[in-house]
Amino acid sequence: MPTEDLQLEPFSRSHFDTVAGWFADARGAALWGGTQLPYPFSFEQLCEGSAEMLGSKPALACFSAKTGDRLAGHGQIAFDRLNGVGRLCRIALAPALRGRGLSRPMLGLLVDEAFKEPDIMRVELNVYDLNASAIRAYKALGFVEEGVRRSSARFGEERWNTVMMGLLRAEWRKSRQDSAGNAAQKG
Repeated sequence: MPTEDLQLEPFSRSHFDTVAGWFADARGAALWGGTQLPYPFSFEQLCEGSAEMLGSKPALACFSAKTGDRLAGHGQIAFDRLNGVGRLCRIALAPALRGRGLSRPMLGLLVDEAFKEPDIMRVELNVYDLNASAIRAYKALGFVEEGVRRSSARFGEERWNTVMMGLLRAEWRKSRQDSAGNAAQKG
């Protein structure tokens, strides 16, 4: 599947049923959206703060990734403008499209979106340590593991560790320049 046509667009109610259908149970939804996200969840719970998206400086931006007309993924960016931080959250790929090389391009689009704002100097995220495939994708994109909050989340009787990861604007810029240089050498 070509990744060149992967695009972000604002998440809308028309996307909600598809995205909600990607999670078969409460555990899957909690691994993705946090242990406080109820299951099943509503559009408002998924994009809490969606009213703030109406302003020119939203606190939370919710996106859908599409390839052609097909909904391929979902991701959110929470902005802490006071500290110059964008926080990626609730990132998911459509189950039918996993393993097709879309995660890194989609993540790259989300990071680019966060860094479009000149005051954002850092993009960070939290991920449960049992989500090894997500951690690999984040590291491949340049995110650095900065720490682990042990036993920081509870789901039923389970306790989960939260990995904190970050990427600085200068690191992102350098990785993009390196990627462009490598592509030019191959071409």
